[in-house]
Amino acid sequence: MTYGVNAYQQVDRSGANYADPWQLTAMLFNGGLERVAQARGAMERGDVAVKGERIGKAIGILDGLRASLNHEEGGELASNLDSLYEYMQRRLVAANAHNDLTALDEVATLLREIKEGWDGIPAEARNAPGQQNAQAGGAV
Repeated sequence: MTYGVNAYQQVDRSGANYADPWQLTAMLFNGGLERVAQARGAMERGDVAVKGERIGKAIGILDGLRASLNHEEGGELASNLDSLYEYMQRRLVAANAHNDLTALDEVATLLREIKEGWDGIPAEARNAPGQQNAQAGGAV
């Protein structure tokens, strides 16, 4: 779980210190989307160094999302999200290696869809008992 906290802090150092678990996960989704968009821009400009750095950060954010999954409470949902995050990481590696804008767009679309579901959790359920340990797919 320490790795997940480190990923949160890399997304937004100031906000991570005061955010609740729901907000931390939302920050990861936002940070992942930002890094993929930045990588796309760098790829279009031919800026190999920035492209690689931003893709690396996006992969790290996905690691943070994977580390925050609660497989005990989340069961099949947590397992499915873990597989999806791993798939997105593989697509990012392929995007970096082959300058594949389509792969970056695919990852952005998937992240956006998961984020929309996360954002759709009613405010009263965000801090419900069990939710604190149910990061990104636990008892959601």
